[in-house]
Amino acid sequence: MPWNDNANPGPWGSPPQGDGQGRQGRGEEPPSPREPPRRRPSPPGGPDLRDLARRWMDELRALLGGPGGRGVQPWVFAAVPGAIFFLWLLTGFYTVQANEEAVITRFGGYNRSVEPGLHYHLPIPIERAEMVAVTNQNKTVVGGAPGEPKPDESLMLTGDENIVDLSFTVQWHVSDAAQYLFQIRDPDDTVKAVAESAMREVVGHSALTPILTNGRGQVQAQTLALMQRILDSYRAGVMIDAVQIQNANPPDEVVPAYQDIARAGQDAQSYINEANTYRNRVVNEAKGTASKITQAAEGYRQQTILEAQGQAARFNQVYAQYRLAPEVTRERLYIQTMQTVLTRSKKVIVDAKGATAPIILPPDAFRPKAPETPAPTAPPASPSAPAQDSQQ
Repeated sequence: MPWNDNANPGPWGSPPQGDGQGRQGRGEEPPSPREPPRRRPSPPGGPDLRDLARRWMDELRALLGGPGGRGVQPWVFAAVPGAIFFLWLLTGFYTVQANEEAVITRFGGYNRSVEPGLHYHLPIPIERAEMVAVTNQNKTVVGGAPGEPKPDESLMLTGDENIVDLSFTVQWHVSDAAQYLFQIRDPDDTVKAVAESAMREVVGHSALTPILTNGRGQVQAQTLALMQRILDSYRAGVMIDAVQIQNANPPDEVVPAYQDIARAGQDAQSYINEANTYRNRVVNEAKGTASKITQAAEGYRQQTILEAQGQAARFNQVYAQYRLAPEVTRERLYIQTMQTVLTRSKKVIVDAKGATAPIILPPDAFRPKAPETPAPTAPPASPSAPAQDSQQ
């Protein structure tokens, strides 16, 4: 079927006659029915805004006026409010991230808490969702960070009436999102104020030296417990994770004096350690000597007891023999006694029969003579001695 058959134009309709004649008059070919009509090139200055506005107004007038200008179509009255109501319902969808917890309020009052995920609440302004990060680690600095100007809050009075320049950090997280939002007005300022108050109370009951040296751990633990107790009484919904003292020094004006005190304390501790070492050594030596004397006395006691028991047993045996043979026993006792006495004597007595008096010999008469020690020989003369004699 040819494209210019006016009797049966086809699905594209009849071409406009005036437009076709104009094109033919200008020597232009009509557009192919299979190709879309060519758009007019845009003017050099860009698109014609008035032309676009006129087209939009025509389309809106056709939509509201209907075909033939018979008034607004009935479905428009139901479609527009329905679309608005549908869009309003879509505002109730919300997403809670993995590190968050949603607090749903109904007409401004707390209604419920929601876990992470995709949820729906009644559209605004009936219900609203407040997102609170409950797993994030928050950090509050009190007393200024190292290297920054020191605020007045860093100066604290200790229990021994000294001043310490102290700065610390508090790490905390949200434990109850509803309490965190509705029980306290400004959570960050509240945590900082409670931290400063708790640290001042703990420092006010502590001495300066433990705070500067090895007592920081105890101060941190006491401050954490006191902070948690205060925040729980406020129902703040905050959990304190850690309190860390960053810097603890005396004021700058008295730092040299405190350094001298520290050095004197170290010297005193050194002397104390030396004295303790000497005391331990002397005490241990005295304990060893006392233990040695005690053991010797115990040994002597045992020896004396055993000797006494042996002599008593010997005496009983001798007495039994004496009862059986008194003369023989008496003679044997006499001989043993004289042997014991004369053994320790330095004299030799010979009792010869028929002699008018006993013969007394010198003590060393029967003792072996000790070998005579040779006299020490003179050392050999040096070679230079004869030469000196010859010169004389």
